[in-house]
Amino acid sequence: MTRRRGRGLAALTATALLIGLYAPGAGAQTPAPTAAEDEKITFVYGDDNDIDSMNPWVGVEAPAYLMYALNYDLLVNFAIDDLSPSPGLAESWEVSEDGLTWTFDIREGVTWHDGEPFTAHDVAFTFNRILEDRQGCCIDYIRQAETVEATDDTTLVITTRRPTLQFLTAYVYILPEHIWSDISKEEAKTFENYPNPVGTGAFRVVEWEEGQFFRMEANPDYWAGAPKIDEVIYRIYQNEDALAQALLAGEVDFADTLGAGIYDSLEGQSDIGTNEANIPSFEEIGFNAGADDTYGDEADGHPALKDVTVRRAIAHAIDKETIVDRVVRGHGTVGTTIVPEVTPFYHYEPTEEELIPFDLEEANRLLDEAGYEDTDDDGVREMPGGGQPLHFRYFVRNEKQTTVTTSEFVTDWLEQIGISTEVRGMSDTRLTNVIYEGDFDMFHWGWFPDADPDFILSVLTCGQRPPDGIWSDSFYCNEEYDRLYEEQQTTLDLDERAEIVKEMQRIAYEDAPYVVLFYDRSLQAYREDRWTGFRQQPADGGDLLAAYGPFSFISIRPKTAEEGGTGQTGATSDTGIPTGVWLGLIGAVLVVAIIWLLLRRRGAEEERE
Repeated sequence: MTRRRGRGLAALTATALLIGLYAPGAGAQTPAPTAAEDEKITFVYGDDNDIDSMNPWVGVEAPAYLMYALNYDLLVNFAIDDLSPSPGLAESWEVSEDGLTWTFDIREGVTWHDGEPFTAHDVAFTFNRILEDRQGCCIDYIRQAETVEATDDTTLVITTRRPTLQFLTAYVYILPEHIWSDISKEEAKTFENYPNPVGTGAFRVVEWEEGQFFRMEANPDYWAGAPKIDEVIYRIYQNEDALAQALLAGEVDFADTLGAGIYDSLEGQSDIGTNEANIPSFEEIGFNAGADDTYGDEADGHPALKDVTVRRAIAHAIDKETIVDRVVRGHGTVGTTIVPEVTPFYHYEPTEEELIPFDLEEANRLLDEAGYEDTDDDGVREMPGGGQPLHFRYFVRNEKQTTVTTSEFVTDWLEQIGISTEVRGMSDTRLTNVIYEGDFDMFHWGWFPDADPDFILSVLTCGQRPPDGIWSDSFYCNEEYDRLYEEQQTTLDLDERAEIVKEMQRIAYEDAPYVVLFYDRSLQAYREDRWTGFRQQPADGGDLLAAYGPFSFISIRPKTAEEGGTGQTGATSDTGIPTGVWLGLIGAVLVVAIIWLLLRRRGAEEERE
C-alpha cells in the first residue's frame, strides 16, 4: 500500500485561515464540468497532499499510491475482508512440491487502458525489469526469483532460489511491456509517466494539475466489474481547515487523513459521517545512523548519531504517552516496534526488560557513562574528549502539524539531557531529497506499510540505503538483521516466519534507528447524506477508501432518496458564492476591523500625549 505517509498542513490562526482561504491558490481548483459532463456521477476526494510522481517506480507518498491502486493492478490482490491473498490479474496459482516453482493462471480478456491486450508477458516483463534494473521500489518483493517466464499468454512460471511465499504478497504494479520496454533504466528514474499512465485498473488518469487536482475516469470494461461512479476527482487543499469547510459546504464528498482537532469538530455534524480507521501505520523520529558509510564525506550527518547509546538515550528522553495525549488527542496508541499492533500475528512488543521507557535520569546516565560531557558549561554535551557539540538538525514537515507540535515537546526533553536541536520545517519533497542525500541528523515522518511485514522490514536493510536503494531513510545497517530478513522471505511455516519477524523487530528496537512514537489512526469524514457502498478493508474497523486496492471505489454509489440521499453528487461550488469566497470576505472584514482598532488605539494614545 502506501509507503511514505504524506499528510496534513500546519493549522493556521483563525484570522490567517480566513484570509488564506481567499488568497489565490489557497483553495483547491477543480476542472469545470461541461454541459455534457453534467450527468456524470462524480466522487470528489479531498486531501491536503499531492502526488509526487505518476511513475510507480519513483513515487513514495500516499496520494501517489492511492492513484496507483486505481490505475494499475497487482498479480495477487489482498482480500477485502482480511487482507489474505486473493485473485488479481492471476485468477489462480499453484506451487510445486519442493516449493521452488510457482505457476500463475493469468486472466484472459483483460485490456490495457489504450486498448492493447494484457497477457502474462506483461507480468514477466515487469518482474524481469525490476530484477535486471534492481529497482529499489520493488526488488525486495521478488528478490527470491531465479527465473520469470510467460510460457504462453495466460501462464506465468516463476522459479525461485529457495522456497518462498513472497509472490503472494508482492506489492508490484504490473506495467505494459509495449510502453515501458522503450524506457531505459536511466530514463525510468525520471520518467514522468504522464499524460497517459496506461494501466489495467478500475480507473485511468485523464487530467492532472500539480498542486490542484487530478481526475480519473472509470474503466467500464474493468475485469472485476465496472465502477458505479463515472469519475473520481482528487482535490488538494492547502490546509485541513479549508478541507473541512469544503466538506461541510458540499464541495467535496470525502475528506481524508484529518488531524485530530478537525476530526473531533466534524463528529456529530449534520450529514457528515466519520470513521477512525485502524491501519498499519506509525509515526517515528528517525536518525542518520550512517549516511557517510555509503556517501562518504558528501554526507554530513552528526557522528554522534552513529552511536546506538546516543540514539537509545534520545529514545529514553521522549514521553510517548504525552505525545499521544497532547498531540493526537488520543487517536492512537504508544508505539514501540516497526510492525504495528494492528497486525498482531507479526507484531513484537518488547518485554519489560527490553522496554525503553521515558526516563530522563536514565538518558543522562547513558550519556555520562559513554563520555558525552558538557565541558564548557553551556548546557550542551560534546563528543567524548571534548569534540563536536551534540547539536542536531531536527527536520519536521510543514505539511503535517503533528510533527511541528511534537518537536516543541521533544526539543524541551532533549535540552534536559544536554542535547540541543535546530528545528526546521520543510516541504515533503524537500525533506525527501535531504534524507536521500544524507544531509540530516533527525527527522519526524511516518510509514503506512503493506499488510504483510516484508516491506517495512526491508526499509531497514543495508541494501535499501541510497544511492543504490530507495527506501532507507536512516542509513541503518546490521548484518544479522539482513540475514534474518532473507530468512523470513524463505520460510514457509508461518509460525516460524512470525518468530523471525519478531526477532528482527527486537533488534531494530534495541538499535534505535527509529523512535516509533505512536501507531496512529486514519481519521476520515464523508458526506453521509450523499454516498453509500463503502467497503472497509479490513472489514473490522478498516479504511473506508484508500485501502489495498480499488474495492471501495468500485462499490461506492450515490444514496437513493429511499435511503435518505439528497440526490446530489460531486462538488456543488459551481453555483452561488463558494464557501472559500464567503470566508475570505469575512477574513477581509476582520482585517479591516483590526486595522481600524489599531488606528483608533494609536489615535487615543496621541490624544493622551
